[in-house]
Amino acid sequence: MSSQNSVIEEIRDVQKKAFATMTVKEKLAYFWDYYKLHTIVAVIVVVFIIAFINSYRSNKPYAFYAVLLNANTGVDNNDATVTWPQEFLEYAGIDPDAYQVYIDTTVTTSASSGDQYEMASRQKMAAMMHAGDIQAIVADTEAFESYARLEYFYDLNSAFSAEELAPYADLLYYTDGADFDADTGDTLEEMEAAQKAFYEEVIDHSDPAAMEKPVAVGIRIPQTGNRLGDSGYYDYIFEGDYTFQGHPSEIVIGIPVSVEDPKIALQFLSYLFENNA
Repeated sequence: MSSQNSVIEEIRDVQKKAFATMTVKEKLAYFWDYYKLHTIVAVIVVVFIIAFINSYRSNKPYAFYAVLLNANTGVDNNDATVTWPQEFLEYAGIDPDAYQVYIDTTVTTSASSGDQYEMASRQKMAAMMHAGDIQAIVADTEAFESYARLEYFYDLNSAFSAEELAPYADLLYYTDGADFDADTGDTLEEMEAAQKAFYEEVIDHSDPAAMEKPVAVGIRIPQTGNRLGDSGYYDYIFEGDYTFQGHPSEIVIGIPVSVEDPKIALQFLSYLFENNA
């Protein structure tokens, strides 16, 4: 055994002396020849660990997910995608190590468009709303009312107390509950006629007295004096003098009825209006 140890030590001494006389290039080649398998395994392990950590961090469950429907993503800011989520985490007291906040500005819908992206957007919205994964939806009046007619949003007067809604009492958006069960027909002609009548109606969605069965399903967001209005995502509505059902279009936010706890959406609304940012 001692003889074998002596031979091993002798080999090591020879290797050390040889290594000491090598150039940098020769040392790298030597290292690669003898340790490349170990190096590859080590690199793979490190890459796997980094990928796992990044995946874990990026796939934290959503504490709050909002959709800015038909938002103009060409505006020169990253408020919705970066600033608001980070600030709202702190504002709502959400643990950033356990949860994330996401504001989705990629969804678009249009009554006149039927392309594949449009269809994918609608399917995405429908699936997420059905699962209760969207806590708030922001849209222009036309898009918002199309969902409101389908009873997609909470009746805010039932979901919250008068005290909780007091800051937004003058901004409530109403839809007419009498239209919830309106017959749209079975044939294509009947459905087209129903849609035409829908657009030709003249309704002031800020005035419950103008409706048979008013239901407060949203909050109207002024163009200025709040984070959302000031962001510019919906400036095109006002700059283009858009109208719907006989009145100027507005920005509206509502809470899908599939959401188990609508309170966090009210917190988000409070954040948007904080200090009249």
